[in-house]
Formats: sequence, structure tokens, C-alpha cells
Amino acid sequence: MAQTAEIKHDYHLVDPSPWPLMGSVAAFVMMVGMVLTMKSLPVLGLKMGPYVLGAGFLGVLYVMASWWTDVTREAGPGGNHTRVVQLSHRYGMIMFIASEVMFFVAWFWAYFDAALYPADPVQVTRSQLLGAWPPKGIETFDPWHLPLLNTLILLTSGTTVTWAHQAMLEGDRKGVLQALGLTVGLGLLFSICQMFEYSHAAFGFSGHIYGATFFMATGFHGFHVLIGTIFLAVCLWREYLGQFTPTRHLGFEFAAWYWHFVDVVWLFLFAAIYVWGSGAHSGH
Repeated sequence: MAQTAEIKHDYHLVDPSPWPLMGSVAAFVMMVGMVLTMKSLPVLGLKMGPYVLGAGFLGVLYVMASWWTDVTREAGPGGNHTRVVQLSHRYGMIMFIASEVMFFVAWFWAYFDAALYPADPVQVTRSQLLGAWPPKGIETFDPWHLPLLNTLILLTSGTTVTWAHQAMLEGDRKGVLQALGLTVGLGLLFSICQMFEYSHAAFGFSGHIYGATFFMATGFHGFHVLIGTIFLAVCLWREYLGQFTPTRHLGFEFAAWYWHFVDVVWLFLFAAIYVWGSGAHSGH
């Protein structure tokens, strides 16, 4: 019987790809480089840690760019992303965001455990070390200055990414470029403001539970803002190249979902850590 290349189903059977194996090797090299660097371990008598770390990091970046380029090509018109495949991708993105939510649950759990149960019998000396929350001697940030500004920046970026999505659905390419450009700019502005805030913190990461929980929660969120900004910047470039249409823009849709998730998490951080956590010993 004659063979035909016509696809008879709605599913995506992935072609053999080198990127999973290469990504694993690059990540392993980067991990080895981190260990060598942090432990200052020599290799053949030489401090090779930073070089191994840099090589692994560049390898990871190369694999990411190459792999995502392949996925972008598969998602193009006439590609492999049928409606069934797109639905599966949506389920996958929802589960990914749910897993990210659980990361923040851990940071909030640690923060409130230390704040609400300072005399927990498992750690009977904690109340002697901390007293009230925040611990005495900790000068917290005034929530109504830079933290409030960052909140307004993220809330505004949530409106601009929604504007971009609506423009995408209406086929308004100019509106998409303008709104996405504003969103990327606001994301960068948030990161700059957070770095400025960290540089003026009156407390450090180590030495007490307040600093550890504060920087883990807000810093982990800041990392997510950076990733989301890169995600949206890639979508901006793809829109500039004309790769999105009103009916095919799954990559941008996922970036918008991710950005709204980042916005919501920040509202909880602002309310719990900056406002509620400012306490009576904030120094104001």
C-alpha cells in the first residue's frame, strides 16, 4: 500500500530532538560549576569553578533558545499545535502555575509560622530570641512608600497586558505592540525598584528569621517578575515578526496568565509582609 504523510489524528507526535539530552548535560555542568565555585574547590590545582559554571549557564541558555525556537516553529500556521494539542498545553500551563503557587505557600507558611507561633514548643527558645513580630531591633520598610509604588506598577502592568490581549483578539497589531512594550517596561521598572529597595534594607538575610523569610518570599517573587518580563519580551518580538494571529497566540496567552499570577502573588506579599508585617517595631 502507498504510504501517505497526511496526518490522520489531532495529536502531536514529537520528532526526535537533541535538546532534552543536551539540556540535562548543560544543567549538570552548571550544577558542578556552582559546587566548585561555592566551595572554592580546585580542579587540577586551578580554580575552575567560575569557568565551569559559566560554560554550563551558556549551555542552558543555548538549549532554551534552540528548544523554544523549535516549539515556535511547531506552533506556526500548518504546524502541529492542533486544537487538541493546544488544550493539552493549557492544562499543562495551569498545572505549572499551580506548582508555582505551592512554592509561595511554603514561603508564606514559614513567614506566618515564625510570626504567629513564636513560642512553639518544638522551638522553645524562639520566643526568647524574637519576642514580638517583627523581632525587636528590626527596622522594616514603610509599606506606603516604595512597596506601594511597586504595587501600583504591577497593577498597572496587569491592565496593559490585558489591553494587549484584547488588541490581539481584535487584530490590532499596533495596539498589541504598544501595550506589550509598556508591560515589559513596567516589569523592568519593578525590578529596578526592588533592587533599590534591597540596597537600602536595614536588615540582612542571615542572623534572624525575619530577614530570611522576607528575602526568600519577596526575592522569589522578584525572580518570577524577571522571568515573566523575559516571557513577555519574547512575545513582543514574536508579535513584531508577525507570528501571532487573533486565533493563534497561545504563547502570548500563557505569558499573560503567568503575569497575572505574579500580580496576584504580589498583592498577598504586600498585604502580609509589608503592611501586616510592619508591626510595632518598624521604627516609624
